[in-house]
Amino acid sequence: MKYSGNVIKYGDNVDTDVIIPARYLNTSEPSELAAHCMEDLDKTFTARVKQGDIITAGLNFGCGSSREHAPIAIKASGVSLVIAKSFARIFYRNAINIGLAIVECPEAAEEIREGDIVEADLDNGIIRDLTAGKVYNTAPFPEFVQKIIGNGGLIASIANGAVK
Repeated sequence: MKYSGNVIKYGDNVDTDVIIPARYLNTSEPSELAAHCMEDLDKTFTARVKQGDIITAGLNFGCGSSREHAPIAIKASGVSLVIAKSFARIFYRNAINIGLAIVECPEAAEEIREGDIVEADLDNGIIRDLTAGKVYNTAPFPEFVQKIIGNGGLIASIANGAVK
């Protein structure tokens, strides 16, 4: 699983209420959620995010309520990967379940800057900041997680017979 993109950086404790505000939870349509992703934290996000971009963040990314809408909004906005110092546990699992790649790598999350170009090879646990010329190591995704993300989420994986 390889990812490459421009970095959009956030700090600690980015909660699900700022990822997708509660006033938009009357829909589960990914494109509608993407249109409002991060708007209470970063009014410029939807205008500047591009397909394949990577979010880096601090501690406890995705804290707050357990809504699946938050990782759906991020994925539907075009973000291919989230690298953080740590994730809220339920957000981490929801992200995997909907097919959004996320990885904990505190050093990379701390050092990578807004606007850097990053490549990640999560099969081998390597993150490269091409702008700064730095390489970070992280735990590779287990094979079953690779299958879930590669198939677009848990439900699609079960339907395809990839996960039993």
